[in-house]
Amino acid sequence: MERPVRVRILDHEYLIKSDEEEEYVHDIARFVNDKFREIKENMEGLSDKRTAILAAFDIASDYFQLVKERDDLAKDVQRRARSLNLQIDSVTGQKGLPTPSVSS
Repeated sequence: MERPVRVRILDHEYLIKSDEEEEYVHDIARFVNDKFREIKENMEGLSDKRTAILAAFDIASDYFQLVKERDDLAKDVQRRARSLNLQIDSVTGQKGLPTPSVSS
C-alpha cells in the first residue's frame, strides 16, 4: 500500500509515494541529498538540473560497478564449486554428479 513520505533534497520538499517503510525512504533521500551536495560543493555554480544529472550518473556508475562485482563474485563461486566437485569426485571415485549453478 503506497504511503506518501515527505523528504527534503537540496532545500526542496518532495512528497514520495512508496510501498517501503518511511525510514527507508528517508535513508534514500539522505543518500541522494548527500550526493547532490557533494557534487554542488565540488562544482560550484551548477544548476539543480545539472547537479541532478551528474548525481544520477554518479549513482548509476556506483550501481553498475556493484552489479559487475556481484556477477564476478557469482562466477567465482561457480568456478570454485566446480573445482570442489572435481576434488570430491576424485576422492570418492564418483563422476557425473550435477554441478550447482549460481544464477545472478
